[in-house]
Amino acid sequence: MNQGQPVDARRIASALGARSIVLVGMMGAGKTSVGKRLAAKLGLPFVDADAEIEAGAQLTIPEIFERFGEAYFRDGERKVIARLLNGGPQVLATGGGAFMNATTRGNIAAQGVSIWLKPDVEVLLSRVRKKSNRPLLQTADPELTLRRILEERSPTYALADITVESRDGPHESVVEVTLRRLAELLRVSSELPPAERRRVEVPLGARAYSILIGPGVIDEAGAEISRIARGAKCAIVTDSNVARLYLERLTKSLVEAGLSAVSIVCPPGEATKSYDHFARVSDALIEARIERRDIVVALGGGVVGDLTGFCAASLRRGVRFVQVPTTLLAQVDSSVGGKTGINSPHGKNLVGAFHQPSLVLADSGSLDTLSRREFQAGYAEVVKYGLIDDRKFFEFLEARWREIFSGGPARAEAIAASCAAKARVVAADETEQGDRALLNLGHTFGHAFESLTHYDSARLVHGEAVAIGLACAFRFSRQLGLCSGQDAARVEAHLKSVGLPTRIQDVSDLKAGARDILAVMRQDKKVERGRLTFILAKGIGESFIARDVKDASVLEFLTRDLESAATDAEGPL
Repeated sequence: MNQGQPVDARRIASALGARSIVLVGMMGAGKTSVGKRLAAKLGLPFVDADAEIEAGAQLTIPEIFERFGEAYFRDGERKVIARLLNGGPQVLATGGGAFMNATTRGNIAAQGVSIWLKPDVEVLLSRVRKKSNRPLLQTADPELTLRRILEERSPTYALADITVESRDGPHESVVEVTLRRLAELLRVSSELPPAERRRVEVPLGARAYSILIGPGVIDEAGAEISRIARGAKCAIVTDSNVARLYLERLTKSLVEAGLSAVSIVCPPGEATKSYDHFARVSDALIEARIERRDIVVALGGGVVGDLTGFCAASLRRGVRFVQVPTTLLAQVDSSVGGKTGINSPHGKNLVGAFHQPSLVLADSGSLDTLSRREFQAGYAEVVKYGLIDDRKFFEFLEARWREIFSGGPARAEAIAASCAAKARVVAADETEQGDRALLNLGHTFGHAFESLTHYDSARLVHGEAVAIGLACAFRFSRQLGLCSGQDAARVEAHLKSVGLPTRIQDVSDLKAGARDILAVMRQDKKVERGRLTFILAKGIGESFIARDVKDASVLEFLTRDLESAATDAEGPL
């Protein structure tokens, strides 16, 4: 490996799968200091075995030695390390004598990668002199004792998978050497990931999670999931179309990472987001004996993700789930943020729960299998982020939408920017008590159109409804004197340029008047005490929440829009 080549720590963490990194070596070797820095680089938790022992015993290690003796301590140490190794991938710092136990070495070999931090003896002496509480050094000549222990233990330490010289100096240099040795051992390429591979974090405290974006991510699903749920049983929920394309690949990845997997296949289409399918999938998960520490995996588009997430939220009052979105719409919107649910005959997404995923794996390569219509529909949600509060992003889309559609570098950039925008909003307002409602720009109109078509995807898919809704929101804002006609026209022109519908009468065979549309809008989940809430705009990138919008204003707009559309519409979908 080229020593000047940077090492991608994320690839190392992925290659580890369910294994932990276990630091061994003498007292004063720097296991805790190096371990914390190494864990931060790898995105793994750091655990100090000695600290765990002290916390459990409510005694310091010198006190345990004094009261119960070394044999008692070593037996307890063995049990604690065995328990910690079962807790999933981590960086684990062990006490100086832990690796001397043959059972512990066997457990580490089976469930981890061992690294001996080997300091120069003089460095070791200078470090341990700073602490006078080392139980084994309470002798007449601590220095002689330390040299003797090091000589006795070194042959056993040398059995570790990797040896790293821990010299006096910055701990960061030891971490970099350790990462290189790990990359060599795990055969991880020293090349950084391609530019199209992105990771976006959703910062929600203890429930924070990552969104991994890039081609081939489905093949890494097992390694990624095993990091958060080692040895878990996985239930994959998908639809019959997606199953033909990706179910075998995903299952293979899970099994290779030591995860068992069962699958539940649903019919494709919006009609699957129903009470009947919610019951069917929930019962299937129960029959598969999915428990709280297991993982439900949503493989597919927004319909599968919403349904699966709601089943996971309800099963045993909350089971972890992972989103593996395979459509553009799901990758940039529905898979992120924890909104789950099903439709009611009274409206879209009226039954559901907020339930955050534990991980989102967005394989951009899966978008190559989408039809032009499906990709266009997802693109409407991408445009939405520019219209909410990022005019520059909208201008980027105007300039580079063709590259996004063709699969160039701009595609991954647009997906990552969309996910990051949604992550920011979700982190600030997880349960939509405030600004998260901005993400519904275009949706009050769009959901009404979907409901009126009875969620018939042959007539209208969600992204098309959103596109019409976005155009309606800007035209309505223009009518109310909030937005310039120029901006409203610019939004409509961009949506049309990529082939998306923008007018109500673009919906095939829609036999609904203004009052019919308004009546359905009144069932929208954002209605509060009978008052309509819309997301309107003062311009591109200047959207805001408008509460208590008058029915008369909405009715006037819908009537005018239907009349104008009747004269200049270019035809139904």
